[in-house]
Amino acid sequence: MISKDHDRILDFAPIGMWWEITQSTADSDGRFFEAINVLVPGFAGPPLHIHPHAEESYQVLSGTLDVCVAGQWRELKPGESITVPAGTPHTLKNAHTEEVRLLNVHKPALGFERFFRRFHALVSAGRLKLPPKDFGSLVLVSMLFVDHEQEIKSAKPPHNMMRVLAFIGRLMGYKLPQ
Repeated sequence: MISKDHDRILDFAPIGMWWEITQSTADSDGRFFEAINVLVPGFAGPPLHIHPHAEESYQVLSGTLDVCVAGQWRELKPGESITVPAGTPHTLKNAHTEEVRLLNVHKPALGFERFFRRFHALVSAGRLKLPPKDFGSLVLVSMLFVDHEQEIKSAKPPHNMMRVLAFIGRLMGYKLPQ
């Protein structure tokens, strides 16, 4: 089901995914943030990361999702799900030939919705390219992660490296969307 509310659609087309927010932070009174994620074939996924204060779950609706949790990769098929406990390194990708649709939940919501909306604004404006191969993209993704370190921290590359890049970015005048 696709919402007619365009404010709930986050199209990250340049990196191979789009989301429909099905339960915003406000909708759940902060208990969780929920979205349907669609990942194109070959989607490389985010860096290995942790959520220090929240769990994240994935429920596959269609396609096959590759998920790495605590160093172990596994494939999830339609109807299967996994919950990643707070503080556990994880990532995901779509290494298959068909798109993946999944229900993604962050619990509690914390500032995840703001993080993803800011990330979307950077990608949509062409300011952030992923994977970040140019200096500006490295700086901006580092600044975003550091601004939201209560929600997300990179495990690889190390978060402390991102803190240094974010500091350099601020010195150089880089700014994030509000």
